[in-house]
Amino acid sequence: MSSLPPLHLALALDGAGWHPAAWREPDARPDALLTAGYWADLGREADRAVVDLVTVEDGLALQSDRYGAPDGRTDRVRGRLDAVPIAARVAPLTGGLGWVPSVTVTHTEPFHISKAIATLDYVSGGRAGVRVQVSGRAQENAHFGRRQLGLPADLDFRSRPDPAVVSILSDLMDEAADYVEVVRRLWDSWEDDAEIRDVATGRFIDRDKLHYIDFQGRWFSVKGPSITPRPPQGQPLVAALAHGPAAYRLVGRSTDLAFVTPSDAGEAARIVEDIQAARHAAGRDSEPIHVLADLVVFLDDTEAAAEARKERLDEVAGETFSSDAPVFAGTPAELADLLVEWQHAGLSGFRLRPATIPHDLHAVTRDLIPILQRRASFPQAYGHGSLRERFGLPRPANRYAA
Repeated sequence: MSSLPPLHLALALDGAGWHPAAWREPDARPDALLTAGYWADLGREADRAVVDLVTVEDGLALQSDRYGAPDGRTDRVRGRLDAVPIAARVAPLTGGLGWVPSVTVTHTEPFHISKAIATLDYVSGGRAGVRVQVSGRAQENAHFGRRQLGLPADLDFRSRPDPAVVSILSDLMDEAADYVEVVRRLWDSWEDDAEIRDVATGRFIDRDKLHYIDFQGRWFSVKGPSITPRPPQGQPLVAALAHGPAAYRLVGRSTDLAFVTPSDAGEAARIVEDIQAARHAAGRDSEPIHVLADLVVFLDDTEAAAEARKERLDEVAGETFSSDAPVFAGTPAELADLLVEWQHAGLSGFRLRPATIPHDLHAVTRDLIPILQRRASFPQAYGHGSLRERFGLPRPANRYAA
């Protein structure tokens, strides 16, 4: 029996899977990718396995193998549904699963996202969150025409040693931190008991319990209040994928969850330390931040079979698959060993990216998770309460309540 606390497990869902040739597998459903039924099936599968949450990928431009421009390819999945409406449609069909859609905050207004995620929290019964992401992609700027970040279309934005990239990335992360602050204030702009709903007196709300947030910053000037009452969780979970120091500062200032991409347990420990230092610098010592490591997974009955399947998919795709996250090819039991080993680095858990759906998704939900449950490394059932409570996060007091 493990002496460590149970792991938290998340699934990162994206189309037919994370390998670009996944949609061409015999068991894939490329004709269903843009249907509610497809996402409902994925959600129910994760829900039955007691997965903590799923994230749903999104973006503001067509998927591309080139970071800064369209690639012109026709042999890849291109086009997707909006992540927030997917979550709102499917979350009520699941019983305990958390839903954390991705939102590009660089080009969307915090007022819009605040009410969208508050609505998701209502329809899910307190199981909502949001994964904030930034964009320096030229083609996304062009969709809106309001700003130009000065990055050439062929520049890899992840090339951090370039001083221009470092400066722009720092600004984008600072903007995202302000964005999250505005969203959190809007969630608090209604006190919990602002709705009276008294038919006899004709009073539906107590107007004194709706508050102007009056946020003034470098990027935003937002008065409030929101048009949506305070969410059931008070503050739905905020998450971000963090690849380097600027993103660690964003996490330290603003989020409840961090998804990170260490190559081994030693690097995982260093990243956890950096994030906790950023949390301390932001004055958030009393607010836990859970760090989950990302892995792309190819799972089969033997390691040789998993590696052979990856090689076959690479051949179909015409190139070797690579990712910002480590790629694991092996058996569910071997992956379980790795997860427990890495957990000693201070990780709260993992976000697994199935290389193909449904094969690798089912290998996680039907093979890996039962192994972890038998080892007492993963819960047998959802507990009562909200997504925040599942992560040991209290429901925050409203900052504007007297």
